[in-house]
Amino acid sequence: MQSKLTGIVMGLLTVVGSATFAWAAERAGAVSEQTFFWVTVLTGGFAMALASAMAALAQARAISAALDGMARQPNAAGRIQTALIIGLAFIESLAIYVLLIALILLFANPFSAIVVKGG
Repeated sequence: MQSKLTGIVMGLLTVVGSATFAWAAERAGAVSEQTFFWVTVLTGGFAMALASAMAALAQARAISAALDGMARQPNAAGRIQTALIIGLAFIESLAIYVLLIALILLFANPFSAIVVKGG
């Protein structure tokens, strides 16, 4: 299961990484605003979907391990629960950071002046 998930993540990173080479190529003309907008929307949506999926998997694994630990040692349930809640907050914060970056790309478009005008 672990190697299968690692293969999927590496494959997705390879696809995303190879897309940067396509955007780095020299062009004859500038990119239109509409094209840049749709690429930004697709990138933000893809990043949020990937971040949500990975956060959900990490949270499921953390909850499973915590419940297993509580079942094995009921005396340590309070400490395990505290560590679990802190860990879940950190995991969820990573997904929130991706959402923040996606919203910045969608609404502020800090790179639109560079990409659309060509320089």
